[in-house]
Amino acid sequence: MQIGKLPRVRLAALPTPLEEMGNLSKKLGGPRLFIKRDDNTGLAFGGNKARKLEFLMGDALNQGADTIITAGGIQSNHARMTAAAANKLGFKTVLVLSGERPSSYKANLLLDHLLQAEIRFLNAKDSEQIKQRMEEIASELSLKGHNTYIIPTGGSNRIGVSGYALAMTELLAQANEKGIKFDSIALACGGGGTQAGVVVGTKALNLSMRVIGISVSREAMLLKERVAGLARETAEHLGLSIPFSPAEIEVYDKYVGEGYAIPTTEGIEAIKLVARLEGILLDPVYTGKAMAGLIGLIRTGRFRSDENVVFLHTGGIPAIFTDESIWF
Repeated sequence: MQIGKLPRVRLAALPTPLEEMGNLSKKLGGPRLFIKRDDNTGLAFGGNKARKLEFLMGDALNQGADTIITAGGIQSNHARMTAAAANKLGFKTVLVLSGERPSSYKANLLLDHLLQAEIRFLNAKDSEQIKQRMEEIASELSLKGHNTYIIPTGGSNRIGVSGYALAMTELLAQANEKGIKFDSIALACGGGGTQAGVVVGTKALNLSMRVIGISVSREAMLLKERVAGLARETAEHLGLSIPFSPAEIEVYDKYVGEGYAIPTTEGIEAIKLVARLEGILLDPVYTGKAMAGLIGLIRTGRFRSDENVVFLHTGGIPAIFTDESIWF
């Protein structure tokens, strides 16, 4: 992988810990479970976006930008972490958040405000409308003398996804140090960027490890196509001649519930179980649903009891504070 040639700025606290979840493994009767703590990357409560932002912000600096524009939902983890990274590097930040301005600011939105990002609410969820709005803001600021850099929702393009291809070299080094060979890695799949990076890194390193995506929003087939497409683009960006097809991408969509960012009973139970047994906090939007998916797959016999499975904790902890009523 030609990652060393890409513009990059160090933002994340790396390597993130790799911990065994012995109590949870025992409770479920196997397999042997581990957790990769990418909730500990730093940048205003941390999360997986830090790895992507190292390359995205590196590219922005390389292009001489002074203003970062990005988008997400009102409780976007990506928006929060982008604002934090931008502050660290001296950029101005404009966030285009989908939805109407709420009467009170909580969780990620409160952090966006504390980070002094300029927030523009857009009552639309269509990706083309959001992209158009970011381009309009870029044109508006350009007329005022600013050099803008647009980061797509979730940082999910070939530049950002490269961060998770590189993350697999870190995981491999930690596994080797512990004398472990991982059979599977499970993670939340929303926009597909993180899973695409993991898939690219896994193939590039010739790891015989299943990459299991648990959808938190979209149908499995749509995500398989998106992950495969992003993986192809990222591999080309890294100088790799590796084919990817939707058929080889593994995604489960039965744990989404009523929709994106709507907590599920199984997700809440998974969050409480991991907190009680391991002292680790998950969130109701991404990692709670993903852990519910992993637990569901274990209970239906999709793993042997002697397998080694690592769960990628992608962060999102501020979402715990969005609605306290779900915890009682």
